[in-house]
Amino acid sequence: MLKCAPLAAGAFALAMLPGSPAVGETIDHAATRFNVDQCRHKQGREPEDYGEWRCAGYAGVAVVMTAGDQRVYVSYGPHARREPAATQTLGAPNGEGRSIEWRMVCGPGRKGRPFATIMRWTTAVAADDPKVERGVQRGEVLVVTRLGPGGVCHVGYVDGRQNPDANTLARAIADRHARAFRCGKDKPIMLGDKGPGFSEPYGGGRD
Repeated sequence: MLKCAPLAAGAFALAMLPGSPAVGETIDHAATRFNVDQCRHKQGREPEDYGEWRCAGYAGVAVVMTAGDQRVYVSYGPHARREPAATQTLGAPNGEGRSIEWRMVCGPGRKGRPFATIMRWTTAVAADDPKVERGVQRGEVLVVTRLGPGGVCHVGYVDGRQNPDANTLARAIADRHARAFRCGKDKPIMLGDKGPGFSEPYGGGRD
């Protein structure tokens, strides 16, 4: 059974922001590990197609990851492969995170079904600086993804190494924007500073 925590400090102020939960509702979260070695894997057919991993998620929301050409694609839900997130990734070579944070609204008549996720992806950005080992700058990008119904897609990005409050920034994107975000129409949000290991979304940030 899903449980929702009591109203936390600062949650009242958050409730006054656009896209925030209604009066009497609060935002809560849960964290789950993500280990593809524990997922069901389907081998790809092409040399640069690494296949598909179907994994247990949270509250009945499945996680589906595909990978190829040194990049991953992470989507969610019963129609994960048909959702926009299934074709969204970062421009630089990247990899999946080891955990997922699930954001959910709790309140009267709600069971805490997640409306967004946050995953810390790893990146390998080509660097011109000769001091950088092997010419690759390692980085981390927090990817905020909207969950269905209404579409599963990337909502925003935060440099996980450049910003000491990266988790707070990613949660702000999720809590304030994910539910109203229109997949394929709205441009993903980027908060905080960007360091050398940050990667923009592949294709300029639109579906």
